[in-house]
Parts: sequence; structure tokens; C-alpha cells
Amino acid sequence: MRRSTVAISAPGKVLLAGGYLVLDRDHTGLVFGLDARIHVHVQKLPTSPGVVLSEIIVRSPQFNDAEWRYGYRETEDQGGIEVVQLKGHSTSAQSRNKFVETALAYALSYISAVSSADFGSTSITIVADTDYYSHPGSKDCTSPTRFVNFNVPLSEAHKTGLGSSAALVTAFTAAVLTHYLDQSQLTLNSESGRACLHNIAQAAHCAAQGKVGSGFDVAAAVYGSCVYRRFSSSILVVLGEVGSAGFSKRLRAVVEDSDPSNKWDMRIDKSAAVMPHGVTLLMCDIDCGSESVGMAKKVLAWRKENHEEAMLLWATLQKGNEDLARELQRLTQGCNSTPQDYKNLGDIILTIRSLIREMSAKAEVPIEPSVQTELLDACCQIDGVVGGVVPGAGGFDAIALLVRDKALPSLQEFLRTFSTTNKVESGPVIGKVKLLGVKQEMDGLRMEEANMYADWVR
Repeated sequence: MRRSTVAISAPGKVLLAGGYLVLDRDHTGLVFGLDARIHVHVQKLPTSPGVVLSEIIVRSPQFNDAEWRYGYRETEDQGGIEVVQLKGHSTSAQSRNKFVETALAYALSYISAVSSADFGSTSITIVADTDYYSHPGSKDCTSPTRFVNFNVPLSEAHKTGLGSSAALVTAFTAAVLTHYLDQSQLTLNSESGRACLHNIAQAAHCAAQGKVGSGFDVAAAVYGSCVYRRFSSSILVVLGEVGSAGFSKRLRAVVEDSDPSNKWDMRIDKSAAVMPHGVTLLMCDIDCGSESVGMAKKVLAWRKENHEEAMLLWATLQKGNEDLARELQRLTQGCNSTPQDYKNLGDIILTIRSLIREMSAKAEVPIEPSVQTELLDACCQIDGVVGGVVPGAGGFDAIALLVRDKALPSLQEFLRTFSTTNKVESGPVIGKVKLLGVKQEMDGLRMEEANMYADWVR
């Protein structure tokens, strides 16, 4: 039976260590969830008595004209549920939202495979915590309200690189499944329910991206902070397209992990991702608004052409990443950490950065661009800033800093006046630098109180 109202959120992420390595099953990534979340609210669409509609309306009210309306139909030969964007309702109706559209099709297709749910008409509202986007007019590290109106079209919003697409697909899929399915069919509080959500969210996110990625971002959105080893890409290759004969049957087998010849093989170790008491992972936005499209392809092409050299470098990086996770665990277990303890942690981070810059130079990819190096080095001169990296794939997204509590005021003051002196490198230039109001969070997906979104839902 449909639940009248459902609200679910999923966290953003930061891949502190393991950029590019996490693409390979021989290596791992240390990923932390962030307390910046994507929220999805689902409710039955109110209609007049006697009026029957078969329409799903998705709105993102923090952005201008961000509304998408969908019709849906069941295809032949167990092909699943195809969704069709309806034109003419708003300005944004002329542009697709591939992540929303794909997540909706996958969720409805799975629901149709396990139940006889009547989809009816549904209203879905998506709201993002402020720090997913660089927005003008905010000088503080925290916003006065949790949600703000960005007052720009979604296509013009500058992302800060916190993993919005994975959090969106995960929260969206979870909310739709929870809205339509009975608790006897799926409960997100159970280990099996979370596993099913993880599997369908990975499938939908990869389909929307048009490639099978590593999946660390979806894993963090579902489970929170963890050390992650990726799944075999062959698991999702068997699915095919929505509408193809047998799609819903194949999707159900993948989601429920019921095919003994095609089992999920990722490894998610939550116990290995910890942060010592008194140390906080913070994000610093440089408001460049650049994209890193093609960086992974270039790195993998370099690795293929220079296999032995690349494998040696990656093995050394993997050891450094493991040393980082172990040192964080050691400091977490210790009662009275000394300045020398934090120096050891900082030295490990410096070693990892040096190896990343080596890979960056050899692959000719700006993983840690010189303007980011300048910013990181300057931040690390502040007493109590343990270290920092350009996380994930690198480039010009927000940097990650490990900061002792005592250093926060000094760091904030420094960033207010920071300006780059780097005039050599071409490409994006660091804009206004600010500390985002986010920090690490251990939890993944969670249910929320629907009244939190009263100002945004209609």
C-alpha cells in the first residue's frame, strides 16, 4: 500500500584517498560521508474528486524553472516501466534531467517486478543542503537557514564537488521505493533492504552517467563513511536498456543479488573509516566552476601505455592510503594525542600528495593543479591544520582539510584574505575562497521528518 508521504536524505561524499585507484578492484578508496545532504520528499499528488491522473511531477524549487513532468507506461515482454517527459508545462520541460529520469524508470521497473502497485499520480520534491553549490552573497561558513533559494537555473549552478548526483539518485530511488512498496517488500532499516537499495542505485547512477563507474559515491550515500573496494563492472553490463525484453526480470535479479553467477563483490568496511576526536574534515570551496570531464580517461590511458611504471606508482599510492587509514584509526584509539602524532599524520598526507603530483605530471592531467597546491600549502602552515588534499579525481573542486578544533578561527581568518599569487598556469583561476559549512559524517541514508520541507513542498 502506498505511503502518503515519505522523506529521505542521503549524504554527499569526499574521497579523501584513493582517487583513480578506486576504479581498480585491486585497490581501495577511503571515503567519508558529509553532513551536506540531498533530500527527497514524495507524496500523492492531490486531485479534485473524480479526477484521475497518471503523472509524476518532480520539482527542484531552489532553482528557477526546475520542474519535470513524466508519464509512464508498462512495456511488453517484461521490459519494465518507460517514463516519458511531458512537454509544455514549464521552461525546464524542454531539457532533460537524466539522473531523475533514469532513477525514476529503474525504481518503477523494480516496483512493477515485485508488486502490482498502482503508481497513480505523485509529487516529488528535491531539496539540496546549501553547500552543494557555490552561491553568491554568503560569506559565512554556515548558512542562516538549512535550505536557500539559489535563484539561478540548475544548469547555471556551480557545484562544489560533494557528490550531488550519487546522493540524488540514492535518495530519489529510496524515496520512490519506500513510497510505493510495503514494508514487507522493502525496509531500508534492514541490512537486506540497504543492500537492495545500494544495488539499484548503483545500476541507475551508472545508466544515467552512461558508464559503469567505481560506485564509491553511491556506496557512501547508502552506507556513509567507509573503506570501499569496487564491484566488478560485469554485474551491470547484463542489464541492457529499459524497455528491452526481460529488463525488469534482469533488474530484479541484480537488485536482489539472486543470480549465483553474477554476485555483487564490492567490499564496504565502515569500521576502517574513522576520524580522531578533536579533528574535523572540512571542505574549502574555491568557486572555479570547472569540469573534470575526461581526466579519468587520460589517467587510465597513461596507465595502459606505461603499465609497469603506473603499477609501481599505484602500489605505492595504495600503501600510502592504507597508512593514512591506519594512522587515523590509531589516533582515534589513543587517549592523549601529542603534536608529534599529528605530525606523523601530516607527513603521510604530504607523501600521498607528492605521489599524486607525480601521477598528475606523467599523465598530463591536473589532479593537483598548481593553484590548488599553493592553497593547500598555505593552509597547512596554520598551526592545527594537519593536512589537506584535492580529493577524488582532483582538479578545481573544493579541497579537503583535516583540521584540529583549535585551528578553525585562524583558518577562517586566513581564508577571508587569501588570494593566489600563481600567475603561470592557464585554466581556471581561484575565485572567492570560503570554508563550507560541512564536515565528515559517519551515517548514510536516513529517513527524515516530512514537515522539515513544508516551505518547499506544494
